[in-house]
Amino acid sequence: MAAPRLVEASSRYPRSLIVRAVQEVLDELRRAIARGELLDANRLEPDRVSLPVIDRLESLDRPHLRPVINATGVIVHTNLGRSILPERVLERLRSVAGGYSNLEYRLDEGMRGSRYSHVEGILQELMGGEAAMVVNNNAAAVLICLETLAQGREAVVSRGQLVEIGGAFRIPDVMKKSGAVMVEVGTTNKTHLRDYEEAISSETGLLLRVHRSNFQLVGFTQDVDAKDLVALGRKHGVPVMEDLGSGCLVDFSRYGLPREPTVQEVLASGVDLVTFSGDKLLGGPQAGVILGRKPLVERIKANPLNRAMRIDKLTLAALEETLRLYRDEETAVRCIPTLGMVFRSYKSLRSRAAGLKRRIGKIDPGNFTVVLADGTSKTGGGALPLLDLPTRLVALAAGRMSAHRIEKRLREHDPPIIARVENDRVLLDVRTIQDGELATVARAVQQLARVPGA
Repeated sequence: MAAPRLVEASSRYPRSLIVRAVQEVLDELRRAIARGELLDANRLEPDRVSLPVIDRLESLDRPHLRPVINATGVIVHTNLGRSILPERVLERLRSVAGGYSNLEYRLDEGMRGSRYSHVEGILQELMGGEAAMVVNNNAAAVLICLETLAQGREAVVSRGQLVEIGGAFRIPDVMKKSGAVMVEVGTTNKTHLRDYEEAISSETGLLLRVHRSNFQLVGFTQDVDAKDLVALGRKHGVPVMEDLGSGCLVDFSRYGLPREPTVQEVLASGVDLVTFSGDKLLGGPQAGVILGRKPLVERIKANPLNRAMRIDKLTLAALEETLRLYRDEETAVRCIPTLGMVFRSYKSLRSRAAGLKRRIGKIDPGNFTVVLADGTSKTGGGALPLLDLPTRLVALAAGRMSAHRIEKRLREHDPPIIARVENDRVLLDVRTIQDGELATVARAVQQLARVPGA
């Protein structure tokens, strides 16, 4: 602890952390001695030992949840935090997080209020529906709706919609956990309206539709239109719910992309409840939104399970500010990073890739070479699974340094740069690299090219 480097480090790190780092390094040295691997006594001098201690201190003090640069081309990357929040949302978060707020306080009446009131009005304004509420993610939204409306009763769903989402979470498992009795109708590829009607009984509590957001059925297929299912539900007095998954508020076809059902369209079909994510295609924070008929939403709000699923003030603030951007579609497309990346043109991507290559400049081609190439990006987040977005790539073609080693070294960079490897090349997709990150990526590539003896 008296080594000069550690004395100097005591001004930056707490004593307890320095002690922990010293103990861990000494334990490793002892194990190396016991194995007969460490025979040089000079390596045990305090000045020598303090070097790995400093390295260990930096590692221990580094936050575990860290910013990374997404160069994969997957826009809504679940493993990398899904949607990037707009700058206006970050400004709102700073103001709300740094002080008190009217989270559950009605300023007009000076009494306790509901946290849902902060987003319920704007959700209805933008999408319709008689009432709205928000929980911590869409799986929670589906679970609490099923538990409220169909616990101990039958929930009818098409076999072709029994999807599995990320992390091996499956609709049948969620339904089972809710206490609903799942009744499958139709076949994997074809479900008819009569299949639903024949399944309805006095025990039916809900007709469920699940949007196949992360895969598609093609070929000899048939689904029941939402309006027809709603009419059937009205005929028998059974509510209809649709799990939309990705909450899309913009008509993608206006931007030259395949149509994705919007929340507005689903509600206009007459469904009694719709659930969707606050991040993914919406481009906000992780949340699960529930919209629909007021009597049903009020029952869900009153469910004791809601207490375990409610969102905090930061999520509410981020969601409200994201939704405010949607009051003008042009503003939403310009300011919400997820939409901006999805709609970014190939022409602009060519320019960005060429600019990144210029920033990298001339390098020794021994470790790898830098070339431009065409490729495809993905929307990610379980949305638009068949859509390949044309993009431009900066490719690092392996030389003395293998593609997997290049990828690993980029991943170990500070900040980490996450790329993908294909055909012995490391691909950097400029679609998902943000403007302020291009210089960092260029410097990382330059440093990697100078690594000796690769």
